[in-house]
Amino acid sequence: MATVVEIPYAPRVQQKAIHLGIDTHRYSTVVCHRRMGKSVMGVNHLQKGALTCRLPRPRFAYIGPTYRMAKQTVWDYLQHYAGNIPGVQKNQAELRVDYPNAGRVQLFGADNPDSLRGNYFDGVVLDEYGMMPANVFPEVIRPALADRGGWVAFVGTPNGHNQFYEAYKTALADPDWFCAVYKASETGILSPDELADARKVMTPDEYLQEFECSFEAAIRGSIYGSELEKARNENRITRIPLDPVLPVDTSWDLGVGDHTAIWFSQSAPSGEVRLIDYFEDSGEGLPYYAKKLQDKGYKYGKHWAPHDIRVREFASGRSRLETARALGIDFMMAPQLPIEEGIHAARMLLPRCWFDAEKCKAGLEALQHYRRDYNARLNEYKPTPIHDIWSHGADAFRCLAVKQQTAAPNRPRPGYRPPTGDLAWMA
Repeated sequence: MATVVEIPYAPRVQQKAIHLGIDTHRYSTVVCHRRMGKSVMGVNHLQKGALTCRLPRPRFAYIGPTYRMAKQTVWDYLQHYAGNIPGVQKNQAELRVDYPNAGRVQLFGADNPDSLRGNYFDGVVLDEYGMMPANVFPEVIRPALADRGGWVAFVGTPNGHNQFYEAYKTALADPDWFCAVYKASETGILSPDELADARKVMTPDEYLQEFECSFEAAIRGSIYGSELEKARNENRITRIPLDPVLPVDTSWDLGVGDHTAIWFSQSAPSGEVRLIDYFEDSGEGLPYYAKKLQDKGYKYGKHWAPHDIRVREFASGRSRLETARALGIDFMMAPQLPIEEGIHAARMLLPRCWFDAEKCKAGLEALQHYRRDYNARLNEYKPTPIHDIWSHGADAFRCLAVKQQTAAPNRPRPGYRPPTGDLAWMA
């Protein structure tokens, strides 16, 4: 006679959907707002797997960012939900529960990958995957799933563009993956009053990250985070067909030993600015970039550069403006504005921009990571943006923005017809 054991777990609607998604996909990415119950869901799914897996000696693992976090966050849950199962054995020293069918759920920390080596797993939950070392899954976990065809669920709340973000993007693009995003404004788990109170004490970026599952706003001090979030929500980051009629303008940030960044854009008669391409490299001279422009094969309109292109180089006595003209690039100079005015111009331009998701991927990353440093002593952001690897693409976009304020838009020739494709309705 079968024994019925009641587990004290009543999953919410969202948790039921996650259980079903993990059951039907080998790979899953689940993005959750705070206090949604992702850790409770993960523990119970692992326990279910340990009890129902038909392979001998089932092994399932919950992995937190650190061993200490796994113990503090999940060990009590695991003991609680296994408490009613006859014959279960709890080993606190090793943070594991052994079941009467020889199945096991054990807690680990990604901060000690050596503790994971040599194990095999039938299923793994990587909780707060974005806080783990990036090499833990490909080098340690994935091989441990190989011989038994184990599954893995990447679970967490956004905390920037890291391996969890990459797992999210992979899940979006691959139909063999399960992907789900649960925002506090949509689940109804937290009351409106509680969310309103959270807004009072959190910065907009912090709130968007923790409760609205924003990967863009998760970058603390992000300058264009909210504008890019809106662009994604409005599906303005997509596939952008080249309009064969409109010329392609370029906007540059020129480096010498530093990076050079170039945005390629088409300005539509309707006012939209279509970012069709982006290129960035370092350690190369103007002849290299002139060749890159030629290789792309676009029909160019105007090339825009910052005002310092007029500065003469000590060795040659020529300015880069003169060097570029000799190479067939006749630069226009964007107006010289204070950085803050240029940032304002970029923010005003972004709502009119459409980006090619693939060709502008590196440029979008630069815009997303362009940020201000935080002064912890004064509890405020510093006025000057951080100069790092991301600032070159952002500076080139600022060049595009300030020239848009003064330059007349490109006009199509008589008889113009909008291109066919994704954007035909826009013109």
